[in-house]
Amino acid sequence: MFRNRAIKPALHRLNKQRGVAIVTALLLAALAITLVMSLFGQQNVQVRSIENQRYQLQKQWVMRGAIDWARLILREDAKLNRVDYLGEPWAAPLEDTRLDQYVDNGGDSEEESSATLSGYITDAQSRLNLTNLAPSDKIDQPTLLAFEKLLSAQGLDPALATSVAEMVASTKPQTTKFNPEDGSVASAGVPPKFLSLTQVDDLLAVPGFNSEAVKKLKELVVFLPEATPININTASAQVISARIAGLSLSEAQQIVAARDQAYYKDYADLTARWTYTEIKLPAANIVNTQTNYFIIHGHVQLARSSLDADALIQRKPLVGMTRIIWIREL
Repeated sequence: MFRNRAIKPALHRLNKQRGVAIVTALLLAALAITLVMSLFGQQNVQVRSIENQRYQLQKQWVMRGAIDWARLILREDAKLNRVDYLGEPWAAPLEDTRLDQYVDNGGDSEEESSATLSGYITDAQSRLNLTNLAPSDKIDQPTLLAFEKLLSAQGLDPALATSVAEMVASTKPQTTKFNPEDGSVASAGVPPKFLSLTQVDDLLAVPGFNSEAVKKLKELVVFLPEATPININTASAQVISARIAGLSLSEAQQIVAARDQAYYKDYADLTARWTYTEIKLPAANIVNTQTNYFIIHGHVQLARSSLDADALIQRKPLVGMTRIIWIREL
């Protein structure tokens, strides 16, 4: 009897210890599962990060190859014909083109690839070059009036043209210095106050401009490294009307319609076909039929990611070469 009384508490303690051990084991198992899941999650993040980096590098290399291809087209075009118009091969857009034979998208060999490339080339001189506002540290009045006219046509304040012109002039080294004591003018060599404007979005740095105003001007203006004429074979009616003083928008639209029928071969051809007797045709350094600057727009789609980029290309026909001025990922 006393023996049974001693055994019962011992069994109770043993069962209690077993219960604690089971709970502890369950907690340790849950902790282990949590740690393993966390490690798997971190591994998946690292794998996805590596995949994204690989996709990004592949897209950049595809885009660079596309830009070099476009440069080749522009070089060959310069060899065949010195006039530039919208009926040339460079002006034809590239529709979505499959790249699965050239790019590894990381999928199974039987998986359908989604690697595609598309893009087009734009004549940068089809737009009003705002660098012409101040080729040196002095404002060019004809270009200023042209920009004012373009701003007014877009429903924007024409006074903004002066602000932009002053900003462009401030990016040029000061070439002369006035001495108020004796009235003499001497070479100054003063460095520019601001960095050069290179993108249309840089207009946001000019007081009075906002994103809506920049959006309206996006396809009408450009900043090029040097002063350039507009190409009347590629410019829009809005740009032609703004650049040629006294020319109305309807008259500019007539010029566009005429060039679509037969492009202007050179400046002499433009002069011969000029029918607006009351309007003076600007000089060849203002309006011409040749282009040295182009903008390449590219879009690469690779699996679940994509890349859009623009590149400004300078073409030098006399030496048969092109060079990249800048590349900008969008």
